[in-house]
Amino acid sequence: MRALAIDQGTTSTRAFVVDESGIHPVHAVEHRQYYPQSGHVEHDPEELLSSIQACLDAAPDVDCVGIDNQGESCLAWDSHSKRAITPVIVWQDDRTADICGHLKQQGLEPIVRERAGLPLDPYFSASKLGWILRHVPEARELARLGRLRLGTTDAFFRDRLADNFATDPTTASRTSLMNLRTCEWDPELCRIFGVPMEALPPIRPTSGYLGRLPNGAPLTASVVDQQAALFGHGARLSGHAKITFGTGAFALVLTDGLRNSGTLLPTIAWAENGLEPMYALDGGIYTASSAVNWARNLGLFDEFSQINRFARESAVSRGLVFVPALSGLAAPHWDRSARGAWFGLGLDTTRLDMVQAVLEGIAFRVGEVLAEMEKQVAIRSPISIDGGMSRNPWFCQLVADILGRRISVSCEPELTALGCGQLAARGKGGELFYEPAGRIIEPRPISATWAETFRAARQAAQQFGRC
Repeated sequence: MRALAIDQGTTSTRAFVVDESGIHPVHAVEHRQYYPQSGHVEHDPEELLSSIQACLDAAPDVDCVGIDNQGESCLAWDSHSKRAITPVIVWQDDRTADICGHLKQQGLEPIVRERAGLPLDPYFSASKLGWILRHVPEARELARLGRLRLGTTDAFFRDRLADNFATDPTTASRTSLMNLRTCEWDPELCRIFGVPMEALPPIRPTSGYLGRLPNGAPLTASVVDQQAALFGHGARLSGHAKITFGTGAFALVLTDGLRNSGTLLPTIAWAENGLEPMYALDGGIYTASSAVNWARNLGLFDEFSQINRFARESAVSRGLVFVPALSGLAAPHWDRSARGAWFGLGLDTTRLDMVQAVLEGIAFRVGEVLAEMEKQVAIRSPISIDGGMSRNPWFCQLVADILGRRISVSCEPELTALGCGQLAARGKGGELFYEPAGRIIEPRPISATWAETFRAARQAAQQFGRC
């Protein structure tokens, strides 16, 4: 069986043919990011759609297609013309921070956490969809006419490409509008966020027949990118965990049922047609490779090969710490007010010392997330990691050291595409067996004071943000 996996991400759309011989690139299209105001991050929905169409046009004949999506990015469109009436409001956008703060002041966060499992944070789609109703007159008019459609990008793509207005439980679980126990839209949550439930797409299984695409192939999987990556990492049992180091860092672990921890995000891992949903805990970190790229743009280093090793001992052991809160802190703190900062700078601090501290800060943040996960579920070893930063051997060893666990570094960089393709094959009634090779890294002992030093710096960054 051959599946086409389309990975619709934050900065590009890429297509791969997945079969039992491996993962084969087909086409890739980068797209623009728009920053109309401070804190606003947008995409052009027609540009994203044309990128997917270009991937379909470039693909050879396949048995089925899967599309993975950004998760929390959302928009509004007209059910009659299927024309988008707003830009895509991207998951990184924090325009609704004040709205979320107001809802917290009203004492509504416990209700949202109990039903949706998510904190009140602009990261999730619900407050953005409510914002559209309050700020886009055309949305209110279409709602009056019964023609408004609201949803995450997957529902828009499916509506336009497969004439199938629907979403799946993995994506719906990232909105703050779906009840995690019923896998249905929750009327009380919709009321809290001001989102008309009738404008939302039906929630259908992650895999199965989901419509026919313009290239004639059936769409048989639609899933959030990080859940697709978890499947591609081979996670099938409770305790299987992965960490993807991309724009942000995203750790997920399968659980034996719904676990609502309060600090991590309970989510649907996948819900295959005819089967009970699989649950996971998600611990996201807002800035990972984006922090490294930021440091590069500041001129702290030129080539990535420069930061594959460092001559000096760890920065934290020398009292130099970076807190990568450049967009606030996500799990397990959920503090948007926190600010990125270096601590312990001196006249002898070099540019590479500062970059070393950035990499260490990202690894320590992952350590905080995994420590919370271990309180909820017994994590199996090794933990699988992938993403662009996993190509840095020094960083991989550091992650193993800080976690105190064996990690498996995949030799296959496209595990999101692999998982998407494998889910598509299952939706078609088949299986795709392909297990990429990886290398195991054993942890080395480190001083317990390292984590304590980072914790103190992180708390200081949070306190500074509240000033």
